[in-house]
Amino acid sequence: MLQNEKKRSFIELGKFLSQFSEDNSSINPTVLHNDLFFDDFIDLIKLSQSHNGWYTPEQVYFSILSWAEALTEENLNQWLSAYDFQINEPKNIALILAGNIPLVGFHDFLSVLITGHNVLVKTSSNDQHLLPFLAKYIVAIDPELANKITFVEGKLENFDAVIATGSNNTARYFEYYFKNKPSIIRKSRNSIAVLNGKETKEQLSALGEDIFRYFGLGCRNVSKIFVPKGYIFDGFFEAIFEYQDVIHYEKYANNYDYNKAVFLMSNFKLLDNGFLTIKEDKSHASPISSVFYEFYDDINDLQIRLQSENEQIQCIVSNNLTESSIDFGQTQRPKLWNYADNIDTISFLLTI
Repeated sequence: MLQNEKKRSFIELGKFLSQFSEDNSSINPTVLHNDLFFDDFIDLIKLSQSHNGWYTPEQVYFSILSWAEALTEENLNQWLSAYDFQINEPKNIALILAGNIPLVGFHDFLSVLITGHNVLVKTSSNDQHLLPFLAKYIVAIDPELANKITFVEGKLENFDAVIATGSNNTARYFEYYFKNKPSIIRKSRNSIAVLNGKETKEQLSALGEDIFRYFGLGCRNVSKIFVPKGYIFDGFFEAIFEYQDVIHYEKYANNYDYNKAVFLMSNFKLLDNGFLTIKEDKSHASPISSVFYEFYDDINDLQIRLQSENEQIQCIVSNNLTESSIDFGQTQRPKLWNYADNIDTISFLLTI
């Protein structure tokens, strides 16, 4: 398949996804195959929360819109222009996907197909429906892709390389099991924010998006905040108050009640606004409904520390206080060229 044909399939998918929003999903008559897919996709979105309680319509629609915005001709061209797509023979690439947030494995799926390889997908039990549906859509756009996409329910077999995502414990299993195969093994990471007390209310409100989107379940969600000595959290709590409705989701509320009780029984000092607890802690990984914080004395010393902890951190949010930090409110809006764990998936796939 020619490179332009592969890009075209995903550009058409982006156009299809752009029709859907939580407030108003409407048919664009120029989009291909709406007669086969539009109504069924609406139904699937409605059912997503029954498949996974964390996949509320709001969160699923957000993921769909994010991919619609990413899958444009301009973005695909910018992303892929840096590579030389010379593949002698397509390989079978196995994907073991996580299911913590909707369509979390789509970037790997896209990367394998766009580089001309065949993909064997083992979905997470938490996200078994969305990606197969989108795969059916792109096959309708280009039937040749049907021979390049396989969803596997049992044991993965006959593959040449693997991309697997899981916890630190499962990563150790993956590293052993796939030791004789080219691989990308992703472990648990967390994202952090670095504040200096000069942030605007708008920036702190946007930080709330980085914390609460997908209920904090993603590796790009902020779970730890570094603040200067003497920092007062009143402005932070005021700015994130608009996210208070998160407590009305039963699964989130149950986590809030449970984790708060555990902290209190352990006599930890907490700050609490009724839907989020923040706790001083050196760890980067906070439980759902909680964010850890830590004071720093000198921003330069903090930068050195964060560099040494690079393998634990997915991304850093700040007002340009650290190298390669991203803007507030943007953690769950990565570009196609923002790779998980900073591992260039396309380069990996082109050198197998």
